Amino acid sequence: MIGNWSGPVGRALRHPTAPVTYGLITLCCLIFVIGPASGLNPAYGSGDALAAAQRAYFRRWGVIPAELFEGFPGAALTPATALFVHGSWVHLLGNMLFLYVFGGMTEHRMGRVRFALFHLGCGYLTLLGYAAANAGSGQALVGASGAISAVLGAFLFLFPRARVTSLLPFLFFLPLRFPAWVVLPFWVALQWVAAGRAGPGPGVAYLAHLLGFGLGFAYAWARFGGTTRVRAAPAPASEGENQP
Repeated sequence: MIGNWSGPVGRALRHPTAPVTYGLITLCCLIFVIGPASGLNPAYGSGDALAAAQRAYFRRWGVIPAELFEGFPGAALTPATALFVHGSWVHLLGNMLFLYVFGGMTEHRMGRVRFALFHLGCGYLTLLGYAAANAGSGQALVGASGAISAVLGAFLFLFPRARVTSLLPFLFFLPLRFPAWVVLPFWVALQWVAAGRAGPGPGVAYLAHLLGFGLGFAYAWARFGGTTRVRAAPAPASEGENQP
């Protein structure tokens, strides 16, 4: 879904090589499949045993704000480990779709090493920021949505005119193509509204999405603000950060 470009830049955008993006997707999928959340690994049992294994798994590898700021051993690592843990098939597939759609071109623009550090760093800071805003919470937070939201923010700055295919429910899910500068700010607005209505219990961490998007856009502006931005064209919009 890349436009008609000529020359090496055009060829790279039409056929981006994104080993970091694909590697992150593969790693997240592998971790999910072998873990208890997928329900596919017989080692975790079924029924109550599986539910107990899932709760223990999320508490071990997810971010628990109350423990993070009380200095529990190993808690400082959980904003990194939680990036690779997902709470359900919908959570995983939605996040990986958005990483696949927006990650490749962003990685190509930033470079592999810088993109990897960007993804991990923004993901860590996003989960840390969410935990700070909910310091007393005992709920486990998992998922890569904060990091992927940062990718969306960077994408908006780097490719504002890219044509993004969107499925809008109030238009009967017809696939329509809009510029990124229309789709992504609209997505941010939805996150903002949802964050204001979110309750204190488990659910989608909309604040993490907003923090990630802001971090990603700010980084791209600081790093690439003096360089020429590129036009091109990928597709859809994102899942959420689950708190099992």
